[in-house]
Amino acid sequence: MIKIDGSLGEGGGQILRSSITLSLILNKPIEIFNIRSNRPNPGLRPQHFSTLKIISKLFNAKISNLKIGSQQICFEPEDNKSEFVPNMQNNTVIDIGTAGSISLLLQTLIPSISISNNHLKFRVIGGTDVKNSPTIDYMRFVLSEMFKRIGIRFTINVIKRGYYPNGGGIADIEIFPSKKIESLELVKIRNDVRPNIISVYSNLPKHVSERQISAAISRLEKNEIQCNNYTSSLENAESKGSSILIYLTSDSEQIFGSDQIGERNKKSEEIGNSAAERFANYYLKNVGVDDNLADMIILPLSLSSGRSVFTVQNITNHLNTNLQIINKFLDFRYNIKSLDNKNMVTINGNGSY
Repeated sequence: MIKIDGSLGEGGGQILRSSITLSLILNKPIEIFNIRSNRPNPGLRPQHFSTLKIISKLFNAKISNLKIGSQQICFEPEDNKSEFVPNMQNNTVIDIGTAGSISLLLQTLIPSISISNNHLKFRVIGGTDVKNSPTIDYMRFVLSEMFKRIGIRFTINVIKRGYYPNGGGIADIEIFPSKKIESLELVKIRNDVRPNIISVYSNLPKHVSERQISAAISRLEKNEIQCNNYTSSLENAESKGSSILIYLTSDSEQIFGSDQIGERNKKSEEIGNSAAERFANYYLKNVGVDDNLADMIILPLSLSSGRSVFTVQNITNHLNTNLQIINKFLDFRYNIKSLDNKNMVTINGNGSY
């Protein structure tokens, strides 16, 4: 049994998500202790609990000490990978029960189900646009494009937005079996590609979204970045809320995005400007992926049979921690090299998938 210290590195939920994903894919039992022990609310949170509960049910895995607040669990996958529960397909509903992040839950479910060569359609209820998590639009337009190139396909149809504190967001998800995990190279850069902007708002005046977009475009243009197109969308939700995503998914081998959720007592212009400033940093430094995306792709790339190379602005604590976790499961090699105010990451997959 692989033992994993949940306080390792950044000590957050990413350790749990990555460990469970690799445990399932590689069929290796694990014990995780000190789960989120350094956080103000240590232990499993509702989205972690929901993820583990549905994963254990789908894959007939054994899990001990599963409860909200638990700081130690043991997780044992079923020996036979064909034990994925077929009668749950097409009628599964996962209700996080709060404004817990749907996106963080999907970060475990998508690779676990797809790389295990399974297919699942389900509905999930929770938070679509919440703090400390990618927005659901980032998952739909940035992560989905990246995963598709790697060999992992999924679709997200947002039925209803969910903001803090009420949550209640609804999204229909379909995850497809992966035939092969492909390596990739994201280092060749073009300077003529233009980003897209999406701003959504719920139970708020239309000008909230319009001001977010206007501020974002203004900030981008100050950096000589022209917008390709922009969309403002009024969407149903139980709470007031808004979000903005600026993203680039092009044939130039650049895939990155910058999102921001609206906040009470924060002007719409600040929200749009903040997202645009972060996007401009990625764009002007000619990176291949954004900081958050880099963290999400190293796990599947470590399973590929080839060599992957991409550039990223910052090597985050999340990225370093993820590399440490993967090393506990796999014998794979990686290299991080500083290069012209950015970093080049090389992943030599171990060929497991």
